[in-house]
Amino acid sequence: PKGADVEHLNTPEYREMGVPFPEAVRVDNMPYLSGPVGNVPGEFVLVDAGIDAETRQTMDNIAAALARYGSSMDEVVKCTVFLADMAEWGAMNEIYRTYFPDNPPARSALGASGLALNARVEIGCFAALR
Repeated sequence: PKGADVEHLNTPEYREMGVPFPEAVRVDNMPYLSGPVGNVPGEFVLVDAGIDAETRQTMDNIAAALARYGSSMDEVVKCTVFLADMAEWGAMNEIYRTYFPDNPPARSALGASGLALNARVEIGCFAALR
């Protein structure tokens, strides 16, 4: 954006994965995370199959990325949840809500016909910097 302070954020490990997008982009004081899935950090492998484990790992991946770039789960203002099967919305919510016990962020959720790595869930979010 014209006049904005923009920075593409990657760790060397993330860059080595060779994906065609950064882990996050910071615009002024807002880091925008690319939509993490429930992969083992630094690998193209999902954690144990199932919506519970994948949601937990996805949220842990989000928390770790936010911490790396100067933010936290307490600063998340918006999430977009993509589900491979909307029937898993309730199960995903059970895990998701534990990461935002007070003042959860705004959120959208939608079904998708396919996610990276055949994941069950992908969650993009943006947050404020501390």
